[in-house]
Amino acid sequence: MLEELSNSNLTNFNQDLNLIVLNMLVALACGIVISLVYRYTYKGPSYSTSFTNSLVLLSMITAIVIMVIGNNTATAFGLVGAMSIIRFRTAVRDVIDIVFIFFSLAIGLAAGVGFKGIALVGTVLISLVIIVVVKTNFARPKRRNYLLQILYDNNDEAENGIQKELRKYCKQLKLVNLQTHEHNNNIEAYYHVVLRNQDKSSELLRQLKEIRDVDKINLYFDEEDSPQ
Repeated sequence: MLEELSNSNLTNFNQDLNLIVLNMLVALACGIVISLVYRYTYKGPSYSTSFTNSLVLLSMITAIVIMVIGNNTATAFGLVGAMSIIRFRTAVRDVIDIVFIFFSLAIGLAAGVGFKGIALVGTVLISLVIIVVVKTNFARPKRRNYLLQILYDNNDEAENGIQKELRKYCKQLKLVNLQTHEHNNNIEAYYHVVLRNQDKSSELLRQLKEIRDVDKINLYFDEEDSPQ
């Protein structure tokens, strides 16, 4: 009796071949859309083709796992135990990568259970939200802070010239670090600055470089940008 009940639970999920293929095709279509959205919205320094391809496969594999489990608790625990031996050593580079991983997992779950409408509508709506949020710079702060590094000779003429240009272009200015190089009598200063006009950052650097005895200038942005 127990054996029959176990076999019944194991095959409780509808194993109709047409239904399985349809669920897999839905997971494939949604996975392709997710990978295309990731490629379109990615802004990081090192784009990974393998990660983009894995988003497609992840949604399909998740759908297969859910179809295998069905509503059988024993099978679910068995798969969890079997898959727990897998160890992923690759560090996730960006938080948005984790978001896309969960995105693919969630869509794969919906497709595997047979909720095709949820999988398709969820893929479209979430993809549109991601595109709008990324392309409109939704999370970008209105006021952007910069780190300015200046290396110059220790004399009043260079100091006065630097301060004059900084007051001209910067809305806020704060000295955060000041170092003296004894071997060549140079001063290295670091400022946190907020520009009056962010489009004039190149002009500020050009004016500072024209000051006599200024040897080095770097203006650092956030992690998505590079120093100028």
